[in-house]
Amino acid sequence: MTAFLPGRTGDAPATSVGTSIAALGGAFMISRYAKAAAVEQGLDGVWTSYFAGRAGVLGAVDADVVVAAITFYPADVVRVGWKAALSVVDPLAAGRRYARACQDWGRARLGGFAGAARLAELAQTVVREADAAGLPLFAAWRALPLPPDADARAAQLLHLLREHRGGLHGAAVLSTGLTPLQAILAGPGGEPNAAFFGWQPPYEDAGPLRPLRDEAERRTEAMAGRAFAVLDDTELGELGSLVEMAGAHARERATLERR
Repeated sequence: MTAFLPGRTGDAPATSVGTSIAALGGAFMISRYAKAAAVEQGLDGVWTSYFAGRAGVLGAVDADVVVAAITFYPADVVRVGWKAALSVVDPLAAGRRYARACQDWGRARLGGFAGAARLAELAQTVVREADAAGLPLFAAWRALPLPPDADARAAQLLHLLREHRGGLHGAAVLSTGLTPLQAILAGPGGEPNAAFFGWQPPYEDAGPLRPLRDEAERRTEAMAGRAFAVLDDTELGELGSLVEMAGAHARERATLERR
């Protein structure tokens, strides 16, 4: 996992939690808790339940608003999934139910983690002060109430940090001149990831795109890192360590659950 590096560059942290947040903050999305939410609401299909849950907090918006907010999915895939979702559920209710799935994951995976309350406290400091300009999903998720228990609250705040970084990553990618598909092709998942997201082949050669993809990552870290400037160096290092420990704890709990 990638943790915070100590020290700062200018007025911003040297780096953000980055891939650690992406992994830990989104882990509930592929959990049995998210699947249970989909079944409970009668949502069929991976993307229908995903768009209903993640983007439901935006309300009954046009599908193109969801395309704009999520960035990396083909517009036709989003339109089909969003239309199917709206035919079954109220989107705001679906978003709130997805938040409950996130909280349930937190109670199951972060239960017993001694640092959960402090992790939630530090993460909430960053989330509360972060600039939401250009980040509609982050803003909509931030408007939801937080649960009182530390395990669930930490999970929801980790998801919020993930949405914050994810929105900035989309902006960073587009600022380099890459398309969302090109960014996926040049990323670690390559063509299999593009196919998973719903992009259709044939795909262009990703080799020439990788320098721009690397630049997009640098811009993402620079932009996301600004939000963490609200923490001092000690708090920044503490948050990074807590995220690493939370990830290890969650993996251990998942292993025990499968036995």
